[in-house]
Amino acid sequence: METTHNDDFLLDKFDVSLLRALQEDAMQTHQHLSEQVHLSPSQVSRRIQRLRDLGLVTKVVALLDSGMAGLGVRAMAHVALQQHSGAERVAFETTVAAMDEVLECFTVAGESDYVLHIVASDLQSLSKDVLQRLTQIRGVSSVRSSVVLETIKSTTSLPLHHLSRNKGSKRSARLG
Repeated sequence: METTHNDDFLLDKFDVSLLRALQEDAMQTHQHLSEQVHLSPSQVSRRIQRLRDLGLVTKVVALLDSGMAGLGVRAMAHVALQQHSGAERVAFETTVAAMDEVLECFTVAGESDYVLHIVASDLQSLSKDVLQRLTQIRGVSSVRSSVVLETIKSTTSLPLHHLSRNKGSKRSARLG
């Protein structure tokens, strides 16, 4: 059986199929999953637990529609710091981590130091409650934002095709 691995664990074609199915709908019963991946429900249960124990499946959540939840404005903010000292970086990251409106924060290379994915109820809230707060964080030199007009693609599913690329090969593909 073809397996994929990193230094800590091996994945076979059943694991990859199970991961694909879970990314589509993690609320499926083990019986339904077993029919999709051609394993018994007890094998599905054991494999899911193993994937959780390994840390590959990190969380099972409900994904909410931001517009239906009253958060119809999305924006991307590019933030630059004056200095990259530990204190300024820690102050910024600690403040941003506590802001509910910031869904994601990435450290990046380039003109900005960070890119933030933000939601807000309206443009005024984005400006006053979020962007203004960002500019007041010690060490922030600039905040540039772009309001999202239309979402072309949005997914939480990771591509897994690379895990099964070497199907005919006798070598295992590396994961990670």
